[in-house]
Amino acid sequence: MDVRGTSKSCRQIDVQALAVAVFKGEKPNSGFLKDLDKQVGGLIGNVIQTEEFAAKEGETAYFHLTNSGLKAKRLLLIGCGERDEYKAAQISRFGGTASRFLRGKNAKTIAIAPRVESDAGSAAQMVIQSAVMGLFEPDKYRKEKEKRELKEIVVVIEGADEKAVQRGAERGGIVGEAVNYTRDLANEPGGYMTPTILATRAKETSRKFGLTFDVLDQNQMEKLGMGSLLGVSRGSDEPPKLIVMKYEPRSRKRGKTLLALVGKGITFDSGGISLKPGENMELMKYDMTGAATVIGTMRAIAQLKPSIPVLGVAPCSENLPSGKATKPGDVLVAMTGKTIEVINTDAEGRLVLADAIAYAKKLGATQIIDMATLTGAVSIALGDVNVGILGTDQALIDGVIDAGSGVGEKFWQLPLDKEYSAQIKSDIADIKNVGGRKAGTITAAAFLKEFADGVSWAHLDIAGTAWGEDAKPYRAKGPTGIAVRTLIEFVERSARDQTS
Repeated sequence: MDVRGTSKSCRQIDVQALAVAVFKGEKPNSGFLKDLDKQVGGLIGNVIQTEEFAAKEGETAYFHLTNSGLKAKRLLLIGCGERDEYKAAQISRFGGTASRFLRGKNAKTIAIAPRVESDAGSAAQMVIQSAVMGLFEPDKYRKEKEKRELKEIVVVIEGADEKAVQRGAERGGIVGEAVNYTRDLANEPGGYMTPTILATRAKETSRKFGLTFDVLDQNQMEKLGMGSLLGVSRGSDEPPKLIVMKYEPRSRKRGKTLLALVGKGITFDSGGISLKPGENMELMKYDMTGAATVIGTMRAIAQLKPSIPVLGVAPCSENLPSGKATKPGDVLVAMTGKTIEVINTDAEGRLVLADAIAYAKKLGATQIIDMATLTGAVSIALGDVNVGILGTDQALIDGVIDAGSGVGEKFWQLPLDKEYSAQIKSDIADIKNVGGRKAGTITAAAFLKEFADGVSWAHLDIAGTAWGEDAKPYRAKGPTGIAVRTLIEFVERSARDQTS
């Protein structure tokens, strides 16, 4: 599929369908909307005047055009709500709604006009990346799939800098494809996405886009003393893998900071001996979304080429019950030498992340952002709206939150006071892997904090936001690819800050 940007008039764009943003309370009596309404013979004014279309966010009005002044033969109006609330999240939902709706109408080539007044390059990127994301479907294994597909998406920002719009469109295509790649990984059934297969996919991505790649096998992890990660993998016949990807810019100012992205890669989570209820266990294929997020983000970084190095680390394992599996009450020894009493084998994500964070530090990381579908508690606290974020470096946390705001993804900081660490003290070991019912998301982060000492660290709990239970006008049901856009934005901002 081709993506491109243009600053030409909507009248000049030769596509099958045109999607246009319309704002609540807006009338076609001036400016862009007046001119467009004139070109289509008053259809916009009529549908607004009769109150069939009020431009509430997500509302649509669709027309087939005859004898109009547009080259497009179809017009889609998409409501975007209040004009002063039209920011990154709303622009993104607009772009996704346009591509999903028009593909459903079998349009092959479409143009999308977001009607922004400033920062055209960023707006073009947001529109294209969300339009590409809108095309993802979780139907990979259906015999009869939706065969309709778009061949071209054009973002139109009239009167803007043509080169800026085109650059934004190209970047948006890269980011959108990276998000969809992440979603595809997360959607794979556990039988088709073992640690070995995920490592192979990461290796293929690294080779294709020029990343350095390495993977540690069980023997190497044993030599390094990664007893925490290996304690999780013990119950499975599938061997664990520790994926390492690195982006190194060709030329950069030598700095002291090395950012590592660390993502939980439990390719299927049954809970182990602390077995989960059978209902909805099939969704536990998505418990490797943290690792998928790292791989997808690294894929985009390799193409966007920021001027700072980035390390990607993904500890991968299955969590299954067997005669070899770790049992509640067992004690594991992590790579750092810290001993861990396992109270609940279903709190396994923090165990694999512990050794991965320690290994990232060994590789020279001075700044670490980890991400994981870590706790059910975060869904109770924040639902499916905000990602929970915690950490030890407020500047890093603020940077991630601000980057998320810039791309339309929401993060909410939870506290990490030292009192919470008291809940994970063990009677027989240094720490235990659960701290009881209270503050489950926070005590999970307090556990990871034990392994992130000496570095700038932030933790993202994406358990409530990584899977969409319902389809939206702008997004299919299933994996969301949350945080990929935020992490890319954070890396690029960091690169600008370090080279300015």
